[in-house]
Amino acid sequence: MTLVSCACGAVDVHTHFVPKTFPRYAGSAISARWPSMAPAQECHQHVMLDDKIYRTVSHQCWEPAVRLADMDGTGVERQVLSPMPELLAYWLDAADAREMCRFLNESVAGMVAANPARFSGLAAVPLQDVDAAIRELEYAVNTLHLAGVEIGTNINDVVIGDARYDPFFEAAQALGAAVFVHPLRPAGKNRLVGPPLLEQALAFPGETGLAAASLLTAGTLMRYPRLRIALSHGGGSLHALLPRLQQAWRAFPALRKTMAVSPAEAAQAFYVDNLVYDRHSTAQLLRVFGRTQVMVGTDYPFAIMETDPCGRLDECELDEETLDLVARTNALRWLGIGAPASHEKRPND
Repeated sequence: MTLVSCACGAVDVHTHFVPKTFPRYAGSAISARWPSMAPAQECHQHVMLDDKIYRTVSHQCWEPAVRLADMDGTGVERQVLSPMPELLAYWLDAADAREMCRFLNESVAGMVAANPARFSGLAAVPLQDVDAAIRELEYAVNTLHLAGVEIGTNINDVVIGDARYDPFFEAAQALGAAVFVHPLRPAGKNRLVGPPLLEQALAFPGETGLAAASLLTAGTLMRYPRLRIALSHGGGSLHALLPRLQQAWRAFPALRKTMAVSPAEAAQAFYVDNLVYDRHSTAQLLRVFGRTQVMVGTDYPFAIMETDPCGRLDECELDEETLDLVARTNALRWLGIGAPASHEKRPND
């Protein structure tokens, strides 16, 4: 087996966009959690929610030239832009959420249109209103030419495996839209001891694992076998949950009635990013999900991001074919832009 080094050309599927400004709130709600921007230190802005600072972000979030320079410095050929998850606006009135999503989607589409060889974009949709979410996804894919959609792990505490979201997943499959699942307002935050940022380090993985498991136990992937769903943060805790879920599937006839295919096999339909910060954990992702399903993800430009994505791949000592799959080919296939379909792996093939 010949080992090679990761050169320039990686596709980073997990990066976030925040606009430099937001439109003024024009709705009728007395107290809407509508974001705004306030000046911060040089090249930074405060994202304000409920008149409080939610996060301070830099011009990396909205300035294409800055992003491109950073990409060139880290060997990233293409970034997939998705909104900062707190902007998905599931907690707004549905009409207000439609306005926010449309603004975000047109902003992302503008960045992509200006640099189509370097950026792909994911939409936000108001999933608190499934019909409206489908209409916005259709607009985002058919009119704005975005590659797909970012969704949270739950919508106002309803996990995405719930049957009420089936029409949305059916529409995403019909549109050929890539789906990126990101943790949002995770369960278990009340169990954390320490600073608020521990939410990202400790609560996100469990939240993602439970959301992914809900798609398995609900049979969503079986009903929509052409759906391309990617899980952020390496699928969170899913890889650790799968052996227990597999044993439950063997032991409990009721679970086999809802899952025609074993959990371990069904899970190989997921794509996952490699944002796990460790070569041993990356090796586990390759073992559990398969080398055709793992992609590069960095969480650019936030503080917890992977700063050297190509160096992280080099640590894994992959053979040439696997390195190409993980660095770029899997991501291009997930995005639906020119990767060979022969690598596609579905559990019912």
